[in-house]
Amino acid sequence: MNEHDNAMQPLIMDELDTNLYQGIRNTLAEARSKAYSAVNSAMVEAYWEIGKQIDKAVGERAEYGKGLLKYLAGQLTAEFGKGFNESSLRRMRQFFKTFPNRAALWHELSWSHYRLLMKLEDDSRREFYGRECVESAWSVRQLERQINSFYYERLLATKKSGVESVKNEIHALEPKTSPDYILKDPYVLEFLDLKENRDYHESDLEQALIDKLQEFLLELGKGFSFVARQKRITIEGDHYYIDLVFYNYILKCFVVIDLKAGKLTYQDIGQIDFYVRYFEDNVKLQGDNPTIGIVLCTDKNDTMAKYSVLSENENLFASKYMLYLPTEEELTHELKREREIIERKNALDEEAER
Repeated sequence: MNEHDNAMQPLIMDELDTNLYQGIRNTLAEARSKAYSAVNSAMVEAYWEIGKQIDKAVGERAEYGKGLLKYLAGQLTAEFGKGFNESSLRRMRQFFKTFPNRAALWHELSWSHYRLLMKLEDDSRREFYGRECVESAWSVRQLERQINSFYYERLLATKKSGVESVKNEIHALEPKTSPDYILKDPYVLEFLDLKENRDYHESDLEQALIDKLQEFLLELGKGFSFVARQKRITIEGDHYYIDLVFYNYILKCFVVIDLKAGKLTYQDIGQIDFYVRYFEDNVKLQGDNPTIGIVLCTDKNDTMAKYSVLSENENLFASKYMLYLPTEEELTHELKREREIIERKNALDEEAER
């Protein structure tokens, strides 16, 4: 072998390694996709069939139905784990009543897709979104964004020349989820009776920021006690995750924190208000003071922090709470500083790997 051949050998090996990796990667990605589709298809069919059986048994007997669902929920939860409470069983019945023709179900859609579609009361809107979801292969989050942004109505009102622009905006606004979504979907995990790993709900940047934020609040030494991270709350069968929950034993109140990637929106403000109200109604104990919410925006060019309290508690918040809480400016400064540190470290790590 001459010197030229020796020089070419590493290049050939690199190309072979890359091709081999790509082939194995494609095989695994395809297998995961098939597994996810198979689980979702089985879950959708099972829930439709359960809904049908419940609807047939209950009929018009509402009082009997309440007792029956309570009995079934107890038995099924004991044997099959979470995911079969009364609210979930009612939703399965609703699924059957909303989509009575089993042959017309879209098998490409997951149970999470159908849960969103069932909230649409208008048949034509539901049909439109279901069909578009299949044709455009929308993820659950993409479907949710399209519904919330009135995509159907905007498309009808858009001139023909602008239709493609409206159709394509979703790819920039809500990128597709990664193929490992099967490990994240709480409905799939409940169906398979698997334990949920809440780390999957955070990106690497978010996880690092939450780590630092948790340390920052605890180090303030003004009564903060850590309660939970990625705290899951379930309302009417819908799952929500609160990034951080503290209890301040000086103020005697819960503090719930939500971290948002990108610019802060009115929807984000509404979300933290929603969490505050939930804790007020369902979590806080007698003698506790009103719950505080904090929403943190991690947009690179517009980092900010905002407090959220229910309107009737604003005077208490201003006069007493702020004696023991960091200001919005302090939180914003800490968030921005930590983001810059994390991004610098990641850049150095990437440079070292090259």
